[in-house]
Amino acid sequence: MTEELAWTRPVHPSHVRSIAVNGRSVLTDSEGYLVDRAEWSEDFARALAAHEGIALTDEHWQVIAFIRDHLKRKGRHPSVRQMIKHFRLAWGPEKGEGAYLFALFERGGGPQKLGNRLAGAPRMPSEG
Repeated sequence: MTEELAWTRPVHPSHVRSIAVNGRSVLTDSEGYLVDRAEWSEDFARALAAHEGIALTDEHWQVIAFIRDHLKRKGRHPSVRQMIKHFRLAWGPEKGEGAYLFALFERGGGPQKLGNRLAGAPRMPSEG
């Protein structure tokens, strides 16, 4: 079964917040997932990362690109296992481990949760 990856999703008004991106407000839900995925940009990812207290490195950007590409090609979120497999090949065995990926995204729920938010992906179906 393929999960539905809607471009917009209903959010209760009390759960909406905004992030300033280049002088304009971009709406997110209370956890930072975009209300309208078409609003995603690299500047949005930078602004959300700054809000989360993270300085994006080249490795963060590689994970963001992997998530976005996987969503585009497969129509679903990549699993952490798929991320580990991919980055073990890309970065080598020391960095291509789950612990390293989780350390990169430690301030926001790991590579799947914070990585998805930074990539402009929707919530995982299990998140509601």
